[in-house]
Amino acid sequence: MSNADRPPATAPLDRSDNRLRDDQSFAGAFRAFLDRVRSGDLGMLPVAIGLVVISLVFTALNPVFLAPNNLVNLLFDCATVGVISLGIVCVLILGEIDLSVGSMSGLASAIIGVLWVNAGIPLVFAIVLALGTGALVGVVYAILFTRLGMPSFVATLAGLLALLGLQLYLLGSTGSINLPYQSELVRFGQILIIPDWVTYGLAVLPGVAMVLGGLGTNRQRLAEGLSPIAIRLVVTKALILTAALLFAGWYLNLGRGLPWMFGLFVLLAVVLNYGLTRTKWGRSMFAVGGNREAARRAGINVKRIYMSAFVLCSTLAAAGGILAASRLASSSQQAGTGDVNLNAIAAAVIGGTSLFGGRGSAWSAVLGIIVIQAISNGLTLLNLSSSLRYMITGAVLAIAVIVDSLARRSRASHGRG
Repeated sequence: MSNADRPPATAPLDRSDNRLRDDQSFAGAFRAFLDRVRSGDLGMLPVAIGLVVISLVFTALNPVFLAPNNLVNLLFDCATVGVISLGIVCVLILGEIDLSVGSMSGLASAIIGVLWVNAGIPLVFAIVLALGTGALVGVVYAILFTRLGMPSFVATLAGLLALLGLQLYLLGSTGSINLPYQSELVRFGQILIIPDWVTYGLAVLPGVAMVLGGLGTNRQRLAEGLSPIAIRLVVTKALILTAALLFAGWYLNLGRGLPWMFGLFVLLAVVLNYGLTRTKWGRSMFAVGGNREAARRAGINVKRIYMSAFVLCSTLAAAGGILAASRLASSSQQAGTGDVNLNAIAAAVIGGTSLFGGRGSAWSAVLGIIVIQAISNGLTLLNLSSSLRYMITGAVLAIAVIVDSLARRSRASHGRG
């Protein structure tokens, strides 16, 4: 057959799909978003709406709530429990739980005080030993779960008691060790602020990364014969995000500025988000959380995935304990107790991580802990009792779980349809 007799070559199906082209318009993107919401894929929409409502209510009751310096203090407080919540996200994605993160953070705080202040060991080595203790505890949990078949609920509940006892033993009869106020650790938790120009530079980075990522995705899609994504939509989203972050940075700089400790928390969230969304390990985490047996048959080392999640969770709990010690300038028997445990778990769930496994994000810990601390901060400004904080936080947690359950039911029915 000559070239003239041959039928014209057709473009790949992806390029000729008018629906895909329509989705690349702003109206199409909005319709696609509505379709995802109807199918039960709510993402972080509920917690974002909740945060806006909380801010409006507390600002109406007390305008100081949105004052720059009050928000700076709120961000300082978010970092300690927020780092712990990042680890909770890892185990929740697998459909498991760690009830000992509060006790682990308290033990790490005690280790810092005993080794650094009492024994005179350099701070860096004390921090490494505290984090190493957290990793070792995570290994123990993983062995109990994967080798002995002990449920994570039971294993970590036993760990909660054991770690709390070890914390009390290390601190001894005094029950508290004061950390040097002029030390870099305490200054990091109470004083150190990111310079203004660094804050603005950091505010621009996410938008730049978003555009570069979109351009990279386009190159890959074109190389594979697929239609490119609408780069103008990516640029628009990047501009909106950059404008919002620049405004937030400017507003915080009207007060003391953005705390380094919160910056560290966000950096850890960025690293964890990259690991969960861009690596083989992250894909394996969601696969195991969605269907453990199917993941095993697909060749995923399920035991190794569980090991990594428990180790990360306990290590981040230890890191949160170190930050709490720097924030309070002391290691005490009260560290890690109270509502630390429940707030860390609640933050991950309120932020959108599913209790049923297979779904979650590092950013859920960031948004969730901001919601919890906003409630606590707002009630404190109103001079209301802590009992209301517990009740309101519990109600928000219950609503988050209900929304998650309804979303799962909607996704299931949508999939069957």
